[in-house]
Amino acid sequence: MPRIAIVGSCITRDLWPIRGGGAEALLYISRTSLPGLLSAPAPGFHPSDDLPGDLHQHEHKALVADLRKTALSALLAYRPTHLILDLIDERFDLLSAGPALASNSGEMVRSGYRTQPAFDAARTIHRLSAACDRLWLEAAGEFAALIRGTPLARSKLILHSARWADHQRLPDGEVRPIENVEILGGQPAVIADYNALLERQEAALEALMPPMAKIDAGAFRLADSAHRWGLSPFHYVPEYYDEVRRQLAALGLEDAFSDRPAAPSAPAA
Repeated sequence: MPRIAIVGSCITRDLWPIRGGGAEALLYISRTSLPGLLSAPAPGFHPSDDLPGDLHQHEHKALVADLRKTALSALLAYRPTHLILDLIDERFDLLSAGPALASNSGEMVRSGYRTQPAFDAARTIHRLSAACDRLWLEAAGEFAALIRGTPLARSKLILHSARWADHQRLPDGEVRPIENVEILGGQPAVIADYNALLERQEAALEALMPPMAKIDAGAFRLADSAHRWGLSPFHYVPEYYDEVRRQLAALGLEDAFSDRPAAPSAPAA
């Protein structure tokens, strides 16, 4: 059986509960950014023994991994046969706290961890800024070197190329534009700006990384207003996931799916 690791978001991971079981066999690393994945841990951060705020266990686990920087060691220890990357979570601003970089994700905000002394002097690096672009490109180069210099070099690399949908399909089949998009509550987002960022990042990754297979279901990139997680530019119609599964099967991963249902991941919002 393949050993699949995902460094990305629910647009890849939720393919399993939406279009077949087997997610229990995945290593799923989410709510991080390449700069955060490769940075030092946040000094002085102490995770709560109980679930903070309204976070679920899997959300808290992903957040703590981003702050304590345990995801990379978990990835190396897992020794995946296949490593799937998607960049949809590269939309959050970064927090700089001493030597640490972390994603200012919805989970970070909801956890209340920003009130810890570890983040008293933290500054925000806006995702669409030139400074964030530089940090990301440096981290992408480091990640590519890590792949080449570790057992991850034996993994088959797959890039799940993705963009935000700018239209939604209603239950009656009508297609309408998506309006009033936000990264987090009160932080509006222009879809075209983030799609342009994804295009630049994917091009850089393809230039820096060892050869990667590429899957792209862009022909079916339409948001589903009836999605289990609600409306979002990255909560797609079922046909999108069908096409991604078809393309993964063509890469030899049909056996990665089972008929056993799996718990869904965190919503992308």
